[in-house]
Amino acid sequence: MCLNFSYQLHYSMLRIRRIEEALAKRYTEQEMRCPMHLCIGQEAIAVGVGAALTKSDKMYSNHRAHGHYLAKGGSLDAMIAELYGRASGCCGGRGGSMHMIDLDVGFMGATPIVGGTVPLAVGSAWASKLQKKTDVTVIFLGDGCFEEGVVHESLNFAALHRLPILFVCENNEFSVYTRRNERQPDRPIHHIAAAHGIKTAHGDGNDVEYVFSLTNKALEDLRVGNGPWFLEFATYRWREHCGPDFDDHLQYRTVGEVESGQAACPIKRFEKISLEGGFFSNAEIEKMECDIKTEIDQSFAFALADRKPTLEDARAHIYA
Repeated sequence: MCLNFSYQLHYSMLRIRRIEEALAKRYTEQEMRCPMHLCIGQEAIAVGVGAALTKSDKMYSNHRAHGHYLAKGGSLDAMIAELYGRASGCCGGRGGSMHMIDLDVGFMGATPIVGGTVPLAVGSAWASKLQKKTDVTVIFLGDGCFEEGVVHESLNFAALHRLPILFVCENNEFSVYTRRNERQPDRPIHHIAAAHGIKTAHGDGNDVEYVFSLTNKALEDLRVGNGPWFLEFATYRWREHCGPDFDDHLQYRTVGEVESGQAACPIKRFEKISLEGGFFSNAEIEKMECDIKTEIDQSFAFALADRKPTLEDARAHIYA
């Protein structure tokens, strides 16, 4: 693997991790008044997929969207400002954590409704096909989506029309506090997509190189009209479902399970491989940490100094 590309992958994962840790720390100050779902532990999927996309490709996300937004090239200033409800936020301060959008980088939107963005992404891919465009639409969805009828309808429609869409399932085995085996019968999720006539692949979502490689393979096929594709990646959510803290006191996950999940940290894993392979050095990691901290501090300062939306701002973007 290219030395610079390895650096880029590691930097992107570490950046998302440090940003979300900073959000978790500052959330207790009660100035970010929106619900927040952190993706700590799941960074490799966002980064691996994002690194394979072009700017013209479109991305849709869900309630746990920070990593996806940043991996698609979204502005950290605009993201932090949005969380503080400021006018320079990517939604003008209207949406908060779960409603980010940045059309300039192809991040088409996120909503907290389970499965809600899946048909929107399919519509986007349908439009691209009708207009004979070469861009691909990517939709991130969780394992909980497969209890929503609209997801099955969307898979059916995408397969029927061979749409240029990549479904990326981040399977962390939980819907809030409920395990998948308590919600769904015992069958792999990617088998559902295959049953709809969609090409599928699955594997370790904590291996950023594997995620990137598999995404690249799917995208190459999609760009020549052989879509759709469905990728299922196993991963692990470290913190509570919603909020900045840990919720292990609720005992819906065992101590051993949590420790095992955190031991599979995608960042530490890639760092070890990269150091042993000479792709970058400990000194370069220290520089990454320093550069990321500086950027985070500057973005928080920007957001807190930004103005709050006015009544006139609230009247904008209303079409009916």
